[in-house]
Amino acid sequence: MASKDSKDQDPRIAKISSAIRIIPDFPKPGIMFQDITTLLLDTKAFKDTIDLFVERYRDQNISVVAGVEARGFIFGPPIALAIGAKFVPMRKPKKLPGEVISEEYSLEYGTDKIEMHVGAVQPGERALVIDDLIATGGTLCAAIKLLERVGVNVVECACVIELPELKGREKLGGKSLFILVEGEGA
Repeated sequence: MASKDSKDQDPRIAKISSAIRIIPDFPKPGIMFQDITTLLLDTKAFKDTIDLFVERYRDQNISVVAGVEARGFIFGPPIALAIGAKFVPMRKPKKLPGEVISEEYSLEYGTDKIEMHVGAVQPGERALVIDDLIATGGTLCAAIKLLERVGVNVVECACVIELPELKGREKLGGKSLFILVEGEGA
């Protein structure tokens, strides 16, 4: 796993990068799976991950941290609490009770949707969208569209890992993306 911008980089990034396990050929041949469960087992690296995001967003007047199911739910709540923002889960279809709005996005073979409760956010709020990894960018793009559709200003997207060869950043329509480490392999 390569660290992002290794020159003048925060020394915590190397520890975070080394705590992420690579599982070859999972869930299918040719995939180099970026396993964050080992990062979660390393309390220092996990805390450093949260701290780096909090340091970045603490003074940006963010009122909403939108976490993308499922691993965005791991990183989003502690960041939201630390910066004084609410946490809004962005879930797969039929997982949220009550009235929802949804956004469809393309997958390699077919489509999927993410949903959010109606009324969870208000027009004019400032949001951070968080997930563990950006690959092709479809999920983050859908999250941005869903929030912007109801008048929320998406300040930035943040992920622990980026797989740059999959060019997901290009799908974000110029929206800023902050990442900690670059992964390798599809």
